[in-house]
Amino acid sequence: MRLLIAEDDPVSRRVLESLLDRAGYEVIVCADGDDALARLEAPGGPRLAVLDWMMPGRSGPTICRTVRARPDGDHFYLLLLTARTRREDILEGLQAGADDYVPKPFDREELEARLRTGARIVSLQERLEERVHELESALAEVNRLSGLLPICAYCKRIREGDDYWQAVEQYIASRSDAQFSHAICPDCYRRVVQPELDRL
Repeated sequence: MRLLIAEDDPVSRRVLESLLDRAGYEVIVCADGDDALARLEAPGGPRLAVLDWMMPGRSGPTICRTVRARPDGDHFYLLLLTARTRREDILEGLQAGADDYVPKPFDREELEARLRTGARIVSLQERLEERVHELESALAEVNRLSGLLPICAYCKRIREGDDYWQAVEQYIASRSDAQFSHAICPDCYRRVVQPELDRL
């Protein structure tokens, strides 16, 4: 999974990059808040981020607020990493939209554990998005089958266009994943099949 690190201190940035690269993330690094926000907002950008609080350009909390204001803002997992550890600071960061808050100097195992949680949440959100798109597509197909269908009173074919008629099963199969297996209902058996058998 791709992970953004936004940290202006080059030593801290390199330590984070090395640690999280070894943890299996595809790491993207940047040194200022403006670059971080641009990468998060880019199409297909990372959805998991470690943000320093204070850095050139936008601050970590400002990035959180900006991302959360997007229509898809809930699909990101944002972790603030900062030396600001007062209760007021933690509340300010969380109220700005951060999902988690890790103080500096950070414990490596704790940071990795919190990011694993974030990665699971992002993965669940991505799978949920896929399911929603699938359901929307399925609903669109169902809606194509709704409404008034012009059907022949005798042969039961459906009119599509001015002069084109097709069997019901062909019409439905072209607009859905439905498959047909043919059988004979009791009424048709008595009305059609049984007389044929009686003539044998």
